[in-house]
Amino acid sequence: MTITQSRAEFESEAVTHLPVTRSAVARGLNLARLFAETAALSPDEGDHLALIVEEWLNNVIEHACAPSNGRIFMRLRRSPGRIQIVATDGGKAFDPRQVTFQGPNTERGGGAGLVLIQAWCQIADYCRVRGRNRLVFEMSVA
Repeated sequence: MTITQSRAEFESEAVTHLPVTRSAVARGLNLARLFAETAALSPDEGDHLALIVEEWLNNVIEHACAPSNGRIFMRLRRSPGRIQIVATDGGKAFDPRQVTFQGPNTERGGGAGLVLIQAWCQIADYCRVRGRNRLVFEMSVA
């Protein structure tokens, strides 16, 4: 995990490669919280960023069928007025912009993760590159 500050094209950046295991969620959440502090986000903005990261990583771990020896790449970047989150994984192709919310899953719980993500950010881009999903989320900040 690397966090940097004050480069010409952006104010703060954090980059990590995570294992495709449950530990990725805790590690990603830790990175999001450290980044929020380094990037001087408000408490609400930091909470929203943490929720986006946590929900997305949970979705990858639970639903993407990514290889267990694979890695999840995540980059958080602050520029004036926004946070950009770039995430890649080797799971099955999945464009979250094409999903319609079917309501919560009452049998196992959950099912609202994408709705929560979309409440706090825009899904700016999705593509499949060399067998990997590449998603770009953008969150407005003060």
